Amino acid sequence: MFIAKKFLNKNVIIQFIKFGIIGFSNTIIGLGIYYFLLWLGVNYLICNIIGWLISVLNAFYWNNRYVFKNKNCWIRSIFKTYLSYGFSFLVGIFLLVIFVEFLSITKTIAPILTLFVTVPLNFLLNKFWAFK
Repeated sequence: MFIAKKFLNKNVIIQFIKFGIIGFSNTIIGLGIYYFLLWLGVNYLICNIIGWLISVLNAFYWNNRYVFKNKNCWIRSIFKTYLSYGFSFLVGIFLLVIFVEFLSITKTIAPILTLFVTVPLNFLLNKFWAFK
């Protein structure tokens, strides 16, 4: 019951919506970089890493400023943000490999499918750890 109250409170829902909006722009940035590099012939995993590095920096800036309004040391927060996104990145890479190599899902669709797991995971890690 306590956990449900914590997740269903109005402020958390508003934060999740803001996080989703910022996440959407991050997704566009990350996927744009991924597809551009893929088009250049770069390995899909390298494309994913480069897109991730740039999109997490963007995510940190906007989440720090507008979603969680962090007042802690930004150096500590960016480190924790990269760790949080790093964990979900590893989950995403694992899913990406499973989708592409084992389930034969195309390299263009697979990263979109991973978002159904990584977006909620990122929100929880950022809200309750990185910006705490």
